[in-house]
Amino acid sequence: MLKVWGRKTSSNVQIVMWCIGELGLPYQRIDIGHKYGGNHTPEFLAMNPNGLVPVLRDDNSQPLFESAAIVRYLASRYGDDAFWPQDALARATIDIWAEWAKSSVYVGFIRPVFWPVFMVAPQDRDNQAIAAALDSLTKLLKIADDRLAQHDYLVGDRLTVADIMFGTLLYRYYTLEIERPSLPAVEKYYQRLTQRPAYQEHVMVPYAELRNG
Repeated sequence: MLKVWGRKTSSNVQIVMWCIGELGLPYQRIDIGHKYGGNHTPEFLAMNPNGLVPVLRDDNSQPLFESAAIVRYLASRYGDDAFWPQDALARATIDIWAEWAKSSVYVGFIRPVFWPVFMVAPQDRDNQAIAAALDSLTKLLKIADDRLAQHDYLVGDRLTVADIMFGTLLYRYYTLEIERPSLPAVEKYYQRLTQRPAYQEHVMVPYAELRNG
């Protein structure tokens, strides 16, 4: 059985848990980090010296950390050929968009937009910096909008690893108190994701507790 260390409000944990849910794998998840603590104990640091979640063990295998690496592992071991192809070129095509989502869109949203809006009172925000970050983020989302106007998911008509990386952040994007541009295809895509039971369970998680240490 899979064993996952990480709190359910962590966006990186959600990436892993959504993947596990879509693959229908049995798991045990242990609340670690943030208000739960435990991520700086010698035992946890022996699994991940960075002291960050998530960490995963598959049965008695070595511990794995870094959410994208964990998802690729799970997809390689348990996913079908549509979710994570065996063919190198087909896999790379999906991985391009998975990497783009994690290293560009995620990075362009969480630190410069989500945290400054969510954690800072309106009167104390750097609205100019937030506006600039939203403008940069919108340019990235328009790329996704163009792709999603052509097919249901980021790389074709079935959910893949690329969607796991990209779709996770959309719950916070669409529930955060910000002005959003019209992105019809992304909006329809998000609504499509919200109908998936694994997305509902593992991604659509209230995050108000993040304001409290």
